[in-house]
Amino acid sequence: MFKKILIANRGEIANRIIQTCKKLNISSVAVFSEADKDSLHVRNADESFFIGPSVATESYLSLEKIVEVCLKSGAEAIHPGYGFLSENYSFVNQIEREGLTFIGPPSESIRIMGDKIESKIFAEDSGINTIPGSKEIINNFEDAKKIAKEVGFPVMVKASAGGGGKGMRIAKSDADIEDAFNSSINEAKSSFGDDRIFIEKYIEKPRHIEIQILADTYGNVIHLGERECSIQRRNQKIIEESPSSFVDEYLRNEMGEQAKKLSEEVGYTSAGTVEFIVDQNKDFYFLEMNTRLQVEHPVTELVTNLDLVEEMIRIASGEELRIKQEDIQFNGWAIEARIYAEDPERNFMPSTGRLKVYIPPKVPSGDVEGIRNDTGVQEGDEISIYYDPMISKLCTYGVDREEAIVKMQKALNNYVIKGIQNNVNFLSSIIRNKRFVSGDINTSFIDEVYPEGFSSKIDNNQDAFLCSLVAVYLYVKEQSRLIKKRSSNIFYEKSLVTKVGSYIYELRTYDRLENLIIEYEDSVISLESKWCPGDKLIDISIDNDLYSFKVEKIILGYLIEGLGFSDKIYIFTKQAFDLSKHMIKKEKKLDEKIIKCPMPGLVVSVNISEGQKIEMGDKLFTVEAMKMENIIKSDISGKIKKIYCAEGDSLASDQIMIEFE
Repeated sequence: MFKKILIANRGEIANRIIQTCKKLNISSVAVFSEADKDSLHVRNADESFFIGPSVATESYLSLEKIVEVCLKSGAEAIHPGYGFLSENYSFVNQIEREGLTFIGPPSESIRIMGDKIESKIFAEDSGINTIPGSKEIINNFEDAKKIAKEVGFPVMVKASAGGGGKGMRIAKSDADIEDAFNSSINEAKSSFGDDRIFIEKYIEKPRHIEIQILADTYGNVIHLGERECSIQRRNQKIIEESPSSFVDEYLRNEMGEQAKKLSEEVGYTSAGTVEFIVDQNKDFYFLEMNTRLQVEHPVTELVTNLDLVEEMIRIASGEELRIKQEDIQFNGWAIEARIYAEDPERNFMPSTGRLKVYIPPKVPSGDVEGIRNDTGVQEGDEISIYYDPMISKLCTYGVDREEAIVKMQKALNNYVIKGIQNNVNFLSSIIRNKRFVSGDINTSFIDEVYPEGFSSKIDNNQDAFLCSLVAVYLYVKEQSRLIKKRSSNIFYEKSLVTKVGSYIYELRTYDRLENLIIEYEDSVISLESKWCPGDKLIDISIDNDLYSFKVEKIILGYLIEGLGFSDKIYIFTKQAFDLSKHMIKKEKKLDEKIIKCPMPGLVVSVNISEGQKIEMGDKLFTVEAMKMENIIKSDISGKIKKIYCAEGDSLASDQIMIEFE
């Protein structure tokens, strides 16, 4: 067994690997860039080394610097985590030449499987089901257009060296090809240093299901079942689960055997994942092989009770697999939700800044209650523009899917993040959605369920009334504390009016020590909670139904978040509400003559010129942020008076980009 391991990564995955190193009594060595000098993984590691500027190409993507630190530190092996250099053939080759151990597959396996075109040809030759498409690199837009027509729209334009949803674009017609081609090339080059592109048929409404494998150097290969990864935005997974509600025992075995066969054919060792696209008829096609530890590996760990990082380390150190295929048992259900620093209400634009408040759900010791939160940050940390915007991976485990969903909903409702935009409410909305709960999902789920985009504002009477009840409870308890009138024998009666958007409720309240009674129309409702003024979370029983919400006091009311929504509930006395109807409201005027940058980023292209007339929806700029390209389109029509930025400029959030006449 190794005595010292260098972790060539950052953030939550670096911390995850450090955790297993500690369990195995292995010394851990961290590397860090300028942006990460105070990061959690640096503090948690036994040793840490500075490797350069914040830009990934000069730090985490520098082969020479990482190998140099490995040799300098005396580490015997390198664990790459995921992303960065984890699937870089040249990096692994250099490690092998230096006589060091790479905790992962051989370089040749990475070379073959890391190239999307070569891996597809290899899989097809190995008897694995594959998707129709081009088998050669596409060098220019005209060739891309021609091949797309031959394959038949819709098509997926993909980076050959891609992964993690980057360098991938769907083109549904001729009109989409140019933007898809250019964006895929640019994104692939910045993320992987490799801008080779190919095209394949896009199978509509498929499921994205992958098989986890483990292989040692003695020829033993096993699979650990499937992960359902169909909930995606921008071709990047955001919710995963194991097992899949769509996969039966026969399909699991068929996919598992093909994954094992491919692994054997390519000479694979370590943990790896074979990804498949599965259509509605349960026909499945090879998508790619990820020659590394997957982001979503925790759900497999939870249902198999295996530590995949430990298995990788043991295999790399020369040990034989301790388990056989017949030993694998799948118990319970696990779900993972990726918490990202992004704004789902602005087309998932990345968000940067300081984590002013960071309170993840309470994680019991040993996952006794089935909650796990793999994170790389803590309160006060900075979310940087330079790297992937993931904050954490929240996992829940239950005896069945229903229990895992219930636990996930509560965990998300208790996840408090302030200072940056995040996707917690969006994830909560998905988990609550009837289609998700029933298992009716595919890779187009988000586009189908949120065709106009996501909004956290309350848009139905049921949620508006529920939040009104909670807000009134908070209000009455705070008022009771202020006037210090507490008695279990006396009711204090008060008439209140709540306003949630266009929803208005008149409620009569009776407060006593142990609970609050609310009358509304013909209903009498009992509310109980141990909440105290100042608490950011409330667990509340409403007629014996339990709920969890995040709460924040605002002027004239409360901001309440949970179950996928975040909205302001205003509270008035009956008299104050009647008087408010006669007050003149000030209307905010939007400045329609300017367009601002929606997030911090680098201007990759400027697609307009001064004096040009544009229409609503026209492409204006391409801005790169957190390794993803974002197309900025106009939300108004008009003539451009002045452009305030140029290609290569770094912009701050809300910085003015153009002005209209």
